[in-house]
Amino acid sequence: MIEASWIAFAFALGLLARFIGLPPLIGYLGAGFALAAAGDYVGVTRDDSIVLDHLSHLGVLLLLFTVGLKLKLGNLVRREVIGGSLLHFFISSVLVMPAIMLILDNSWREAMLLAIALSFSSTVLAAKVLESKRELRAFHGRVAIGVLIIQDLIALVVMSLAAGKAPSAWALLVFLLPLLRPVLFRLLDHSGHEELMVLLGLMLALVAGGLGFEYVGLSSELGALAFGAMLAKHKRAGELSNSLWAIKEVFLVGFFLKIGIGGLPDANALWFAFAMSLLLPLKAVLFFGLFVAFRLRARSAFLSAASLTNYSEFGLIVVSVVLPQWLMPLAITVAFSFIVSAQINRFAHPLYERLAPRLLRYERNIRHPDEQPVSLGDARILIMGMGRTGRAAYDYLAEKGFALVSLDSDPVMVEKNTAEGRHILFADAEDQMFWQSLEMNEVEAVILAMNDPEAKIISTRKLRESGFGGLIVSHAMYEDIAQRIQEAGADRTYLTMSEAGAGLAENVSRELQAPR
Repeated sequence: MIEASWIAFAFALGLLARFIGLPPLIGYLGAGFALAAAGDYVGVTRDDSIVLDHLSHLGVLLLLFTVGLKLKLGNLVRREVIGGSLLHFFISSVLVMPAIMLILDNSWREAMLLAIALSFSSTVLAAKVLESKRELRAFHGRVAIGVLIIQDLIALVVMSLAAGKAPSAWALLVFLLPLLRPVLFRLLDHSGHEELMVLLGLMLALVAGGLGFEYVGLSSELGALAFGAMLAKHKRAGELSNSLWAIKEVFLVGFFLKIGIGGLPDANALWFAFAMSLLLPLKAVLFFGLFVAFRLRARSAFLSAASLTNYSEFGLIVVSVVLPQWLMPLAITVAFSFIVSAQINRFAHPLYERLAPRLLRYERNIRHPDEQPVSLGDARILIMGMGRTGRAAYDYLAEKGFALVSLDSDPVMVEKNTAEGRHILFADAEDQMFWQSLEMNEVEAVILAMNDPEAKIISTRKLRESGFGGLIVSHAMYEDIAQRIQEAGADRTYLTMSEAGAGLAENVSRELQAPR
């Protein structure tokens, strides 16, 4: 019954957080602190905390497993990922360490370990934010996730060195894991589409990845991520990820509750958290500068840096091993950073729009390999977004003989559609430089089929601002979104569900009118 009341309380505060414009996870953190404050009144016992620890750990493993399902390991072997993460780690640690020594007047070893813990960014929060905005596979999302994975690997090394522990000799077996990929593919092929597929995902994330890696002295989080990544190229990887979504979300509530329920902070802990929160802009500026130095566009650098502007729950794990007395102050610091980061990422795209004139001057003239297309050739119709709606529109118009071109910010989607014979280019519709360099002289109509409503609104406005006078058509799930798209300049906006219903009715009507 106690756990049921926790769920109800977490739901209430999560709903309140959403109501005031914060992500629900901030409400879950608040619920944890409130439960810690209530203490004996709500019957929080050590056994309850242990149960919550297990649930939260399962949530983190499932999250990292699903991140792995959407990850290509080739994205890690890039200079902006490896160089950006390593340089940020060293520079951030060197800059923050003196500040900690000045504020706290503690030993250089404690200051160094705290600085290292604060150099990491939150894998859970960043992945959750990027996933909710459908940006995990966008270029800036892939850069951010790549940096987070490198940081997690650094954290594992730090914990091993500081605690005097090392992986067992059996850990070398992980290098043979790629040999299991054909077996994993076959298991997924034969698991069907229902409960067996869900159980397979749970087994790989929690047992093979989690317990398996722990058994050989490695991180269970790294194991879950590794097994997810091995399945990333399977055609049903997305389906497996979607099937685990609800389970993962429920368990992650436990993760955020656990951070708060660990206990209430004292004045010194709050002061430390406040001081470290003031250093968050330094983390953001450093990431932005490094990404731009590695030839990223200002927009990609800004959005990647925004995703990484927070402190890490992995830092809590590091501190719990090497500096347990600092666990509570750092937990409050992480909580504060989550609140700040949530607001930054909530307005990241509009914020970039306002800052773009200042940020663009820092771009290097050297072009990054993920350059946006500058010419759409002789295409008469442009389709933006190649999910199910975009593909259906493309195939219908292709049969009618129209010259088409399509754009998508998901490299996997670009590869898939190219393999199927569609003319598609990689591009991010929300990139200001894309619109400034785009040549679309022959285009007469644009179909907006992206998932993100904000991307449709920005695209419509940019098209009209660039002088495009042709037809702009979009679909939307809700009437208020449809109205905003039309206010931005679209000619027609169709409600997805209404049009689907009308289409079904039209087919039925046609069948009934056919001669018997």
